[in-house]
Amino acid sequence: MSDLKDLPKPNSEISNYEWDTTPLTVKAMIEQQRQLLRQKQQNLDSLQQENKWLRDQLDLRLDKPNRAYVPLLPEVLLWAAIGLILTVGGTFIPASAIAAPWSWWAEGLGVQTLGVSYQIGAVLFTACVGGRNAALLSQIAYVSLGLAGLPLFTNGGGLNYLQQPNFGYLVGFIFGAWLCGWLAHQTLVKFSSLVASCLAGLMVIHLVGIIYLTIMYYTTGLGAEINSLFQAIAIYTIEPLPGQLAVICAISSIAFVLRKLMFS
Repeated sequence: MSDLKDLPKPNSEISNYEWDTTPLTVKAMIEQQRQLLRQKQQNLDSLQQENKWLRDQLDLRLDKPNRAYVPLLPEVLLWAAIGLILTVGGTFIPASAIAAPWSWWAEGLGVQTLGVSYQIGAVLFTACVGGRNAALLSQIAYVSLGLAGLPLFTNGGGLNYLQQPNFGYLVGFIFGAWLCGWLAHQTLVKFSSLVASCLAGLMVIHLVGIIYLTIMYYTTGLGAEINSLFQAIAIYTIEPLPGQLAVICAISSIAFVLRKLMFS
């Protein structure tokens, strides 16, 4: 009972005299209610923390479908190998398309060449499906093996290929593939985002290629068959561009379907 006399006032509005004359039983009841209230407050704080955790978990689950799939390391290495194989194969396979419908009546259903190979298509396809790291590794391996002497490029391989005007476009594969893969995996897969990613990657490839052409033109020259820098840009960028855009449409469609089947 002596402890009850030392209990603090529950409210500052109560005077010392009023509190001293308060019966001990009333003080005991007040203290009991204060402890009960304190316990309920602790329980409430615990429930609020638990509720916050549950809300965070729910937000993660709701947001998960809107997040892009991030390939794991084994998948990255697998797609890097696939990308290397596709790039090598695509280098020597000419791209074709079904002939225009208005020519079917006279010539029948047939195919026509696009004037390019599937090389750039393989580079960007790997980036769209395998991601930036797989695309980067595959193109570093492709360029390195070609410079090492393996006949992986259009006109062979070896260090002498550094003197080829189109070598800058091969270097551009590395940067364009990385950018395309990075953009393609920023959001949930959409056909429009894949096309945009491929276009960005293609733009970087040609930009690096044109920079290399410019450096060669003002240093070692571009060879006897090329008389001007504009002619070189026309040969290596402007002329193949329509065919490359057609290839991009095709590989974006295939990549979209694969991404939906494999990761979504």
